[in-house]
Amino acid sequence: MKNKEELPQNSNRGSLPRRSKLDPNATEEVLRPKPTGSARRDQPALNGPEPDDPAGETLTTGEEELGLMEQIVSNYNLDRAWRRVKRNRGAPGPDGITISEFEPWAQIHLEEVRNQLLEGTYRPQPVRRKVLKKEGGGERLLGIPNVLDRLIQQAALQILTPWFDPDFSESSHGFRPGRSAHGAAKQVQQTIRQGNLHVVNIDLSKFFDRVNHDVLMNRVSRKVHDKRVLKLIGRFLRAGVMTEGVVQPTEQGAPQGGPLSPMLSNILLDDLDKELERRGLKFVRYADDFVIFVKSSRSAQRVFASVQRYLSETLKLIVNQEKSHVTTVSKSQSCEFLGFAFVGGQRATIKVSPKKLKAFKRRIRELTGRSRGISMKQRLTELRRYVRGWIGYFALAKQVEDFINLDMWIRRRIRMCYWKQWRYPRTKVRKLTELGVTLDMAIKHAVSRKSYWRMCNTPAMRFAMPNKWLEQQGLRSLAELWFQRAPLRGIA
Repeated sequence: MKNKEELPQNSNRGSLPRRSKLDPNATEEVLRPKPTGSARRDQPALNGPEPDDPAGETLTTGEEELGLMEQIVSNYNLDRAWRRVKRNRGAPGPDGITISEFEPWAQIHLEEVRNQLLEGTYRPQPVRRKVLKKEGGGERLLGIPNVLDRLIQQAALQILTPWFDPDFSESSHGFRPGRSAHGAAKQVQQTIRQGNLHVVNIDLSKFFDRVNHDVLMNRVSRKVHDKRVLKLIGRFLRAGVMTEGVVQPTEQGAPQGGPLSPMLSNILLDDLDKELERRGLKFVRYADDFVIFVKSSRSAQRVFASVQRYLSETLKLIVNQEKSHVTTVSKSQSCEFLGFAFVGGQRATIKVSPKKLKAFKRRIRELTGRSRGISMKQRLTELRRYVRGWIGYFALAKQVEDFINLDMWIRRRIRMCYWKQWRYPRTKVRKLTELGVTLDMAIKHAVSRKSYWRMCNTPAMRFAMPNKWLEQQGLRSLAELWFQRAPLRGIA
């Protein structure tokens, strides 16, 4: 009788190369991990994701018989995890080992680490503290794990995701396979269009830094019964943070920066989702950002108070009173969520929030600052990358007129950079004549004492550097990119 674990000959699903990338001694006979012991009776079976679920591969019968930790440390799962970690790149942790340096190290030490994980004796290293400035002030604290710990977290994530994710709420969109901020924004728009114009916006104060470990582990243990895995997750949470060479203990929080933290946040906040669903409330959540929708101002105030009480008493989380508020979507008022602004009352048009537009213009000024000592080629490359990424996210916004105006402003700044770079009058005359400007007009511009900003908007400058010419140099149009991404908008 054929082993159920075998795959059709024309399928490479779940296959590994003849030698594992991380273990050079692994050959064909260990392509699939052999059972090292049957799973405990009280440990739920892992069914894995559906065939079309991008979270991972469907587990075969042979793999279902393995313990949870055995599945995590299998050659197949570790190879998948390593490819993801390598693709994400990232900075080194406290040990200073980079992605390129890790692979030779792993070929020597990986088997020892695997045995420690199976025995339940592996201890993660502290994470490296990284502080990021927020746009509106304040700081975001990141914790960068060593490459080895990132690999182990990613391997655990790949096994745990198909176990936890199917039970998460349909209104939860953050850090989940096949979901995105665009889906969350569209759901907000649909909910408002159903007449839910009163919005409760609750901001959790430093959520990732204040997660209660006992509350979180209690929720993880509802599905994970393998004590080795529970112990490993607990050790990751309590590994500590290295700041300027000094290790500080982490008695609370799930440091951002590791692959496992986003899923742990979803596990904790899933209780909130279930509570809101039990009450029949409409909501949308993306990680620790969420909004609740009701149909009256009085209901909004009541929900605001009760949800705040649930968060503090049950989940032991702190609500930021200054940023939390109740608002009404109307022609004069908007609801902001994930950088989008929802305006127009029940028609609910999606736009870029004023705060994000202001941040965009500030970043463009930095990239096109005329005093930056870089070549125009490098400047345009940096600008092109930023513009493509920004419009890729905000393509849902229906404000093409604003994007056209921003294009005009950006082109003027680029002309200003060229004018400043040419510097000397003789250089300006030569460049302008090469671009088709008459000698007389070129000389008048070259000797002018008017400001750079004013000169770059003259008819001669626009003639010398028309939109088509700037596009040939590498400048991309926001409006053009917006039109190209029309399918993203769908019903938005």
